[in-house]
Amino acid sequence: MEHIVFLTGRLAQPGLERVLAGIAPPAFTWEVREIGLQVAALMTADMIRRRVEASLTSVDAEGRPRRVDRILVPGRCRGDVDALSAHYGVPVQRGPEELKDLPRFFNRAAQPIDLSEYQVAIFAEIVDAPRLTVAAIVERARALVADGADVIDLGCLPATPFDHLEDSVKALKAEGWNVSVDSMSSDELLRGGRAGADYLLSLKLETLWIADEVDSVPVLIASDQADMSTLHEAIETMERRGKAYLADPILDPIPFGFTTSIVRYHALRQRYPEAPIMMGVGNVTELTEADTSGINALLFGLCAELDVAAVLTTQVSQHARRAVAEADLARRIMHAATRHNTLPKGISDALMTTHAKHPFPDTPAEIAATAAQVRDPNFRVQISPEGLHVYNRDGVRMAQDAFALWPQLGIEDDAAHAFYMGVELARAETAWRLGKRYVQDQPLDWGVAVPRRADDLDAWCAPGTTMTHGSKNTPPSPPPSPRERGEGVAPSPAPAGEGGGEGKNS
Repeated sequence: MEHIVFLTGRLAQPGLERVLAGIAPPAFTWEVREIGLQVAALMTADMIRRRVEASLTSVDAEGRPRRVDRILVPGRCRGDVDALSAHYGVPVQRGPEELKDLPRFFNRAAQPIDLSEYQVAIFAEIVDAPRLTVAAIVERARALVADGADVIDLGCLPATPFDHLEDSVKALKAEGWNVSVDSMSSDELLRGGRAGADYLLSLKLETLWIADEVDSVPVLIASDQADMSTLHEAIETMERRGKAYLADPILDPIPFGFTTSIVRYHALRQRYPEAPIMMGVGNVTELTEADTSGINALLFGLCAELDVAAVLTTQVSQHARRAVAEADLARRIMHAATRHNTLPKGISDALMTTHAKHPFPDTPAEIAATAAQVRDPNFRVQISPEGLHVYNRDGVRMAQDAFALWPQLGIEDDAAHAFYMGVELARAETAWRLGKRYVQDQPLDWGVAVPRRADDLDAWCAPGTTMTHGSKNTPPSPPPSPRERGEGVAPSPAPAGEGGGEGKNS
């Protein structure tokens, strides 16, 4: 059985041992080593190298030597863990940021889900292309491609000249992108196809002749939504000719035929099991005032069941401004769920933008137990189902309103400290009211709704929020001191809030 050594700090050690003891059935043996550090979250690779012997050994309950197979360090540990692996001769790995997530961490590690694969192509429409310059079209397309678009769709407008249509198609193609032209005008479709567009939206049975004039792949629609026979005839015509196509029964908005249109998609799949289908999801995401991440999850679940080849999406309304990024993630999650024959749970939580699945890892009693160990004046902030908890050596204050906590902090004369605590309490209250995970000194996680730069834990960073704002106890200094790097254990106070939820991280 694998033997894992967990490195931690003094405040986190009891909680870590409780969590590990509760993992059942045990898939590994373990031991916890406290490396002379109070705050586990401030551990660094350099600190580990200095404090943990290079010839790392272990003994079992009977005192016999035992091999160490893996070392797990706190999730926020900074530095080069690969170098530590080479130094100790065993894999060194970061664990989850919260020790309460260790059971899920090991379950996920045992069953990794690959999100690099997908099947549904995303057509991202620029709905007002005729009103934009070629340069503006390219700039907007670049952002859409970065969010996950596979095809840039140029949306033409009725009674609006698009004199630069050809130039726009050529400019997008010059960037190496696939392009579609979306118009009800046969002339614009022809012009787009002759300029090199990869797809044309949308051809009816009456305009199917355009497909003979250009090399573009047509997206086929019915002449009358109430009668799918013309779409069937168009599909069969293209198949007899041996030409590529996409078929779109059209997804209608709620409550104007949405359910009926889903039935159309299902009937089309039943009739043509191998036909490549397109679904335009914008009629639902744009025209429903609800968070689009959940709508996209549901629609891409339908796409997975119907084996849809492509979707057409837009992000015009401000509430739908992340539609392409959401679609990209949703198609990957649903593909993974289908491939692994599992529910779309435990694969990724990035589509859960408002709430968290496990928002409150600590109970009030556990927070109180951690607070009882604190011997310095610096404030720690945590949340539980009951509200906001702020504690230091003087005890725990608890409330459900940040303003109710303010009079209990006694920092009215310390502007920098007051500003810092105001920010943290606002974050904590927002997280508590929504049911989101809160970690002191860290921004709230809004999933795919808010682009977030990946945190490079292998690199050193400038002092964080608590270091730069300082307090009346310890003014901030430009370079981080040993104490600020988490190495000091002297009784002198650190900058206010330095704990960042200390005692919680493994």
